[in-house]
Amino acid sequence: MRSTDGKSGIARLQRATRVGLTALAWAYQEEEAFRIEVWGVVVLVPLGLWLGHSGIERALLCSAVLLVMIVELLNTGIEVVVDRISTERHELSKIAKDLGSAAVMISLLLATVVWCCILLR
Repeated sequence: MRSTDGKSGIARLQRATRVGLTALAWAYQEEEAFRIEVWGVVVLVPLGLWLGHSGIERALLCSAVLLVMIVELLNTGIEVVVDRISTERHELSKIAKDLGSAAVMISLLLATVVWCCILLR
């Protein structure tokens, strides 16, 4: 797949990094749930690195928490697109947003299960 801006290699990677960081900054400023999750990651990733007894445990503890943030970003993307298309209330728009919220809820459940399985063994 070709880059639409004509950049390749390191320049493309640098641009993708800038775009990603800009998107993260926007999500942090605009989305309260994302801000809460960022602070959860700030606390839980170092804790997971400390509490895990093996590399696999550390990876699972940290990955489970980071997955919540990934799903939250995807959910926010869905919400932004739905709102961009139309601000009028529509059942399909509600379903799309609710499904994104359900995905976040399941990722939080997964993180809880992983942490409990590893720490309560």
